[in-house]
This record gives sequence, structure tokens and C-alpha cells, in this order.
Amino acid sequence: MTLTDGEIVLRPIKMRDQRVWREVNRRNRDWLRPWEATVPPPAPGGPVAQRPTYRQMVRHLRAEAYAGRMLPFAIEYEGRLVGQLTVAGITWGSMCSGHIGYWVDQGVAGRGVMPTAVALAVDHCFRSVGLHRIEVCIRPENAPSRRVVEKLGFRSEGVRPSYLHIDGAWRDHLIFALTAEEVPEGMLRRWRRTRPVAAPRAPGEPGQSRQSRQPGQPGQPGK
Repeated sequence: MTLTDGEIVLRPIKMRDQRVWREVNRRNRDWLRPWEATVPPPAPGGPVAQRPTYRQMVRHLRAEAYAGRMLPFAIEYEGRLVGQLTVAGITWGSMCSGHIGYWVDQGVAGRGVMPTAVALAVDHCFRSVGLHRIEVCIRPENAPSRRVVEKLGFRSEGVRPSYLHIDGAWRDHLIFALTAEEVPEGMLRRWRRTRPVAAPRAPGEPGQSRQSRQPGQPGQPGK
């Protein structure tokens, strides 16, 4: 499954993406580290979590997708891999919800790549998958990632104290959400209508706190 808007493409992440994926993560290591999920210290005598390899990460994403709990995407811009977006924590039944996590190469930040990618994913979730609600959870300090959801019109729902273990400690997160009824025209269409014609190049738009991956995975999406 591939979602496209001009030069921006969401497609399944592949084993053969390993070399480019690692290079993009290495180049952006310092920029993304403050928003990376980390593993809390184990209880006395408890098992120590090991950081998975790239292949283990992809196998996990595929298994979760097959089980209907996750939608993992690589983000391409102008024909090259520049980031990752994952719809995770998908719950069915009376809830029909999920949350989005993402990261993007600093070199393309400020070009509308991430707002467009999120809009593509939200429209797919609401129109094709059948979800009713999408959340994005962001550390208060992550102003660039907050701008992504603010541009797209996500609704602020307050704070979850000590919500995720990020960068070595339990961190508060702001909660932003949207339901299908709030975007009857579609998020991508609304984003195209409201985005600036020539948006200024911003130094931000990193990923969010990475609750859309297993703790210890190498650089999976975050806020």
C-alpha cells in the first residue's frame, strides 16, 4: 500500500531500506535523541531489554501490521527515504483508535513533508481503515513537532504526566487528537487549502516521542 501527494510518499518499510535508513538515522542522531523512547532500568533480577537490530525491527513492524495493530510507513521525499511514520496502538471494538508517531530528516524539515505525511496517514485511517480517532502525543519541549499538529488542526486535550520513558526519564506529554467527524473534507484537502503558499524554512519538525515503537528499537518514530 502506497500513499502519495506529489513528491511525498508513504510506503511500507522494507528490509532493503536498511543502509539508507541507518544513514539517515546516523546523520540525525543528535537532533532526534531528545525525543527517543528509552527503556526504564529493570527491576532487580529482571531481564535487561536489548536494542533490536534493523531486521528485528522490520519483522516486528510487519507482524504488528499483519495482526491489525499497526500501520508502519517509510517516508520518501523527492525519491529518497527521509523518515518514518507509524500508526500504532490500533484498537478496535468500541474504540477504533490509534496514535501516530514520526520522525523526519532535519535536512527536509520546514518543507511541509511531515504535515503532508500525517495528513495522508490520517485520511487513510479514517477513510480506508475505519478508525474513528487518532492521537499524537508530544513532549511539551518539542515545539517543532507541536507545530505539525497545530498546522493540521489537531485538538489539544491536556497533559499526561510521566507518560513515556524518553531520553532516560519518565516525561510528561501533551495530547492532541482528532476524530473523523472533525475533518469531513479530509485532512489532506484541508491542509492544502490552509497551508502557506511559500512556507518559511523552519529549523524544526523532528519526530515525536517514540511510543509507536518498542522501547530500544533503533530510532523508530517519535514526537
